[in-house]
Amino acid sequence: MAFSVTILGNASAKPTPTHHPSAQVVNLNEQYYLVDAGEGVQQQLIRRGINPLRLRAVFISHLHGDHCFGIFPLISTLGLYGKRTPLDIYAPAPFGEILDCHLRYFDKELPYDVVWHEVDTTKHQIVMENSTLEVWSVPLRHRVPTSGYLFKEKQPGLNVEKYKIEKYGLSIAEIVAAKRGEDIVRNGEVIANGDITYIPYKARSYAYLSDTNYSARAAERVHGVDLLYHEATYSAELGSTAKERGHSTTADAAKVATKAEAKRLIIGHFSSRYKEHEKLLEECREIFENSYLASEGETFYIEEVR
Repeated sequence: MAFSVTILGNASAKPTPTHHPSAQVVNLNEQYYLVDAGEGVQQQLIRRGINPLRLRAVFISHLHGDHCFGIFPLISTLGLYGKRTPLDIYAPAPFGEILDCHLRYFDKELPYDVVWHEVDTTKHQIVMENSTLEVWSVPLRHRVPTSGYLFKEKQPGLNVEKYKIEKYGLSIAEIVAAKRGEDIVRNGEVIANGDITYIPYKARSYAYLSDTNYSARAAERVHGVDLLYHEATYSAELGSTAKERGHSTTADAAKVATKAEAKRLIIGHFSSRYKEHEKLLEECREIFENSYLASEGETFYIEEVR
């Protein structure tokens, strides 16, 4: 089952000629979720070969323009594409008021419904759930109410070892029972479930921690995550600037990844003052070696591990 993250934008608020503001797409088993929607996100989706009609939901971290201005033209374009199924948008208040205004003046006759779900930025809780995925809110420390998001794959069901099927001559009914976690009982004899089944792979996870000061609590809430995105707007020497503006440095991001015992770290949301980002990556790797740049167009895969 595929689990990946594609970077659509990695810049902070000030526009640059070469980079786009924050936006990513999470793909879990060909179900696509947009995370933040900076200006130009619909063009970035098309450039990366992602059909906007495939988006199942949108998650907005906070109501600063570089994270949400792109959602409104996307809503309009989806109407032009003929979308019929609802679009769920998870965002902090007062996004609903802004959405209502947009719909009233620009998209009164959409062929689909736009459904806003308020995210409480003070709570760590499930905000969306389906058969394969849980999405949790992660309170962050920014200048306005802000939530990160933790995407947690649900543990896949048990499989039955093929050679054990032959060894014990398991019937279809017994195979189904074993997949439910049951022991097989025959004439008083028990075949232990653990002897014939296995978990195909461990459930995977991805955490998106957007604009925030360093937060040990956020690190705890995403502990053990397979892939962690953390903003690193500034280089390490600008710690006081980052703190004042509600952002993080490369060192902050690396420390969160270390405390969270993340498998890998991606950094982004770079200030426009940096024309090259390799120095920022080097600073991260001094603290957390398995760090990478959120380069636009790059896809990070979370592989299955048994």
